[in-house]
Amino acid sequence: MREKAIGVFDSGFGGLDIMKGIVRELPDYDFVYLGDTARMPYGTRSGQIIYDFAKAAVDFLFLKNCELVIFACNTASSDALHRIQVEHLPQNHEDKRVLGVLIPAAEVACQLSKNNKIGVIATSSTVRSKSFIREITKIIPGMKIYQNACPLLVPLVEAGEQNSEMTEIALRKYLKPLLAKDIDTLILGCTHYGILEAKIRKIAGRKVRIISESRIIGGKLKDYLARHPEIETRLAKNKKRTFYSTDLTDNFRRLGSKFFGDKIEVEKAELR
Repeated sequence: MREKAIGVFDSGFGGLDIMKGIVRELPDYDFVYLGDTARMPYGTRSGQIIYDFAKAAVDFLFLKNCELVIFACNTASSDALHRIQVEHLPQNHEDKRVLGVLIPAAEVACQLSKNNKIGVIATSSTVRSKSFIREITKIIPGMKIYQNACPLLVPLVEAGEQNSEMTEIALRKYLKPLLAKDIDTLILGCTHYGILEAKIRKIAGRKVRIISESRIIGGKLKDYLARHPEIETRLAKNKKRTFYSTDLTDNFRRLGSKFFGDKIEVEKAELR
């Protein structure tokens, strides 16, 4: 019987951009979104704290009848996903699945790069974890990866300042050292950065291929479900969308609707 939903988790509402891309590929399925806006940004937190937050989010989404959960948050994918998969799920949700966005982005970057020079912009925590370097070099050992942490971008996006002069200045500052390395491919290693894609493309120029996870995760998940019919057959197809936030604000409703591309109604989530 089809009765389960697909969960999407992010530290804020940047993950709604990822969810929009997934819904575009899988429009009939039911989705539950959770944004942990009360505790964002995650990018400056310790690995243990990020794991604790991610574990609480997973438990919440499974209680909301999700069959699998997508970590739209790169920081959670970098610092918590593997531990969730090998420790938390076997002990508490052995029949469930949690997937991340980092490996699909690394795979696409390796396919697109011609000069073996890939740039990554991400949160401080993701850069510190070296997770993109690890995953990319697993695929192509000789690949050169240049990273830069962008701590100002998430707060600016969450404040609705994505079109401000301050955001433009910050982007130019963060991209300059990567472009100086002659990268031909750039990974937007945080869900919030997809919202800035047009500005980033303008600064980076036509020679740099931009990898925005919102454009690739939907297709990757579609392929995954095709390979795992034991999961797909349990998923409901009622086109139901439910949205939760740990901190209800008008900003989440207003900007969340803009980033998702449709009006959303948000409910309060209490994480344990």
